[in-house]
Amino acid sequence: MTVDLAASEGPVLHGANGALYGLSDDGVPGDAVLAPLRITGVSQKPEGGAQHPNGDALTVAESFFRNGGGEINVLLQDVYARWPYEELGIDDYLPRVDGIVREVAARPDRDRFVYVPFNEPDQIWYRLDAPDPAEYEAGRDRFLRDWRTVYRRIRALHPDARIAGPNEAAYHARLLTDFLAFARREDVLPQVMTWHELDSSSLRDFQAHHDEYRSIERELGVGPLAVNIDEYGNRRDLSVPGQLVQWVAMFERNKVYAHQAYWDAAGNLSGNVVRMNVPNGGWWFFRWYAGLTGDTVRVTPPEPHTVDTLQGLASLDTGRRQTQVLLGGAPGDADVVVRNIAPDVFGRTVVATVAEAAWSGYEGPHAAPRVLARTKVRVAGDGSVTVPLRGLRRMSAYRIVLTPAGRGTPAPAHVPWSASYEAEDAAVTGGRVRTHGTVGDANGYAASGTRNVESLGSPSGKVDLTVTVPADGAYDLAILYGNGSGGPATQRLSIDGGAPVTVTYPSTQNGAHGGRKELQVELAAGTHVLTLAADDGETTLDRLDLTARTGPPSTVYEATLAETVGAPSYDYSSSAGTGTGALVLGAGDGAVFDVYAPCDGYFTVVPRASSEVELALHGATVTAVPGRPLRLYLAAGNNRVTVTAGQAALRALEVSGDGSQAGVLVQGAATAVLAGGARPVDCAHAPGGRRVTGLGGAPAGTARFTVDAPRPGRHLLVVHYAHDDRRDNGHAYNTDIVSRTADITVGDGAPLRVTFKNTWSRDDFWTLAVPVDLVAGANTVTFANADGPAPDLARIELGRIVG
Repeated sequence: MTVDLAASEGPVLHGANGALYGLSDDGVPGDAVLAPLRITGVSQKPEGGAQHPNGDALTVAESFFRNGGGEINVLLQDVYARWPYEELGIDDYLPRVDGIVREVAARPDRDRFVYVPFNEPDQIWYRLDAPDPAEYEAGRDRFLRDWRTVYRRIRALHPDARIAGPNEAAYHARLLTDFLAFARREDVLPQVMTWHELDSSSLRDFQAHHDEYRSIERELGVGPLAVNIDEYGNRRDLSVPGQLVQWVAMFERNKVYAHQAYWDAAGNLSGNVVRMNVPNGGWWFFRWYAGLTGDTVRVTPPEPHTVDTLQGLASLDTGRRQTQVLLGGAPGDADVVVRNIAPDVFGRTVVATVAEAAWSGYEGPHAAPRVLARTKVRVAGDGSVTVPLRGLRRMSAYRIVLTPAGRGTPAPAHVPWSASYEAEDAAVTGGRVRTHGTVGDANGYAASGTRNVESLGSPSGKVDLTVTVPADGAYDLAILYGNGSGGPATQRLSIDGGAPVTVTYPSTQNGAHGGRKELQVELAAGTHVLTLAADDGETTLDRLDLTARTGPPSTVYEATLAETVGAPSYDYSSSAGTGTGALVLGAGDGAVFDVYAPCDGYFTVVPRASSEVELALHGATVTAVPGRPLRLYLAAGNNRVTVTAGQAALRALEVSGDGSQAGVLVQGAATAVLAGGARPVDCAHAPGGRRVTGLGGAPAGTARFTVDAPRPGRHLLVVHYAHDDRRDNGHAYNTDIVSRTADITVGDGAPLRVTFKNTWSRDDFWTLAVPVDLVAGANTVTFANADGPAPDLARIELGRIVG
């Protein structure tokens, strides 16, 4: 793969990070995972639309816009309940359009909405994909008349409205030619041209589609119009970094916008967010994409426009003196050759840093991507650098960062021993191997190696997996699994036939919707047999990863790769340590780090800076002395940490620990004072063995906890909750889970409305962290909801953010 830094493609658009029904409610997904991605657009239903139970455009607008979101496509036909949409005629549709447009047009931010009058008209209502010419022409003429009618109605109510279309389910040059000619003649051209790319063949054909479309525009004297591929990808692509990079590379290269498809549940950014605030591998890929700055430059892959091959995109920022390359999609080895490295920008020696974002499942957490290599490289006489990549994994994406090399030697990457084992390669008893997520089964769920082992619920069901480890010690065992049992499922894990321990798997959407269970095992050097045997429920097994544990998790977040505030400068005079230099902060400047925590708890945070800096986290601030550890309470998942200074050179933020609970205030369900319909219920799966149910609703159930805070200040309130609220919309096209809300009141303060995402079952307890302020001494924390049912609660925890 070659990267030509002298061949600019124009400023980075970041257009391919959108999502269809990526948001379900205000707060789902959480701000901390939404803000870093700087999403350019989402597609949602009209407010009150009947197609899905949530995802209303105006409801999600506040969270989307406050987190840096761009624009919202409003899918007008999603006002209807059925799929395909009930065809009641244009006279029925127009009054619905009127109501939607009036509501949007009355908003002060109305210009950030785009109206999509029709969705997939080639298949729905008009049959524009009909092979028979006469049938096509009849449908076309009716569609064009209706397009003109609806377009003019929208513009009459919202004169400056932006309108998108025709929004076909697939690319059709015949229709686009007729549509553009008609729209130009009748003065009803869309401001955004949309169609869908929903087949693996799109990875091969999109470039030809785009080039042909642009030629149609030129022939007709139209545009160029903005293009939004507002549905792309299949189930096997979503959440998979190595698949996503193939799609994003071709969309960014052509500077078009694109939204990932909605195949399952709303509110998880099309499969890239676990629970409400936890990144998976796909999220980290999009975080990398959001971090590209400057211009994209030409990337030539080994096999352009080919399905499931090594593809990539790259950026050059001469001001920051950085080049970033994102690539993936094929296994094996590759050399990435970066050409035309300007000596006045990078000098004669660079530091090359390589990191991996792996596939962790749709519901599997992924820590900050591990750095695989960090080396000083001499630029060749022809102005090139070759970065060798060995042992690439097909489902992973990789990032290469080149920065100028200064004095000193960069710290080598710490890569502990690890090995992966496919469950289907084990000795399988009482189960069966299933293949899915292939090119031929593109809408099957992704699976490592395209296979997993299912039907292990019978008493004899088990897998015996032979593993070999290099040394005595502790190992992190990560199990990629699926659990569609409708509640937590368990298996018995034994090593070499020893006493079994119980492994509990939280629910996933279904047996193929992969999650990731993490635990520790002690192994002696040599070969062992790990047995996972059926216990309660049915668990699908995909892959097991073993990694040598060398101590508590520790991550170095490099300042030169952080999101910036203001206009800091970049200093590469030293390559020591992390090897990517320092971010020089002045007044008004800041660095925002996305810090991952595997659980709620206290972690050690150390800023590497030349002088004092101030850290801001969850509304709390603390002054940090260089090199002196801070004890900070982090929420499970992503945490936005902002570092500012009057004047300081900031090299990195180091975060380590397992999430200590020392000093955390804990109140279980049994300590709550209940009123109304709230009542305690024993529950084996709830932390502490009891849950509070009947909160909110009628009669208005409430729960009040009293906590004694040793010190006042900003705390994180961690709520352990569960609920499985769903709405049957009359079609099983998507999983129609819905969220619940609760009003949380601390002391005499104003109530705070908080949204709790569905946990896949009533017996799966998740955590949600809410920043609150406590006074020294007794504090009451009350849960209520006068508007409907609240989730069940098992316990609350409060940790002072600065411990």
